[in-house]
Amino acid sequence: MAMTMFRRRSTPWKGLVAGLAGGLAATVAMTQFQNAWSKATEKIKGDGRNQGEDNKGHSENPEAEDATMKAAGKVANVAGYQLSHEQKKKASPLVHYGFGTAMGAVYGLAMESRRLRKQQPLLAGAGFGTGVFLLGDEIAVPVLGLSGPSESSIATHLYGLASHLVYGVTAEGVRRLARRIL
Repeated sequence: MAMTMFRRRSTPWKGLVAGLAGGLAATVAMTQFQNAWSKATEKIKGDGRNQGEDNKGHSENPEAEDATMKAAGKVANVAGYQLSHEQKKKASPLVHYGFGTAMGAVYGLAMESRRLRKQQPLLAGAGFGTGVFLLGDEIAVPVLGLSGPSESSIATHLYGLASHLVYGVTAEGVRRLARRIL
């Protein structure tokens, strides 16, 4: 009887809220990781950087559009609006944070499953981050015409995987904490 008192029941709304918190915090952590990586790469390369692609798969050309800018433009087009380059630039973080937070919500709901709750937290988070990387960056982004595999080097793909591992582990840690509080 005492054993069942501590068994947590599946509560979808709590999973959703905890996942939203985890996804948002993870997107912030991932962005900070990417910023730190970029600064470290610039420092290592010095002033002799080559024109072309940076370590995020973004072109150094200020008129070039990354995947989130292209996504913002496509969403606006579906809604019947045409965005300027500057408007896409401003909408880009909304796409990035919105997607990361939404994926966290889906993850939070999924983690309400008894089977998934039994997983070791670090591995669950790493698996989630890897899944978002593979399904989002490696499959959906090229399929939706937001970038192509030829646009990125192997180092860029590895950087993307590392970024998403930070995302996934952070999402799981925050989700787990938020779920306990709820």
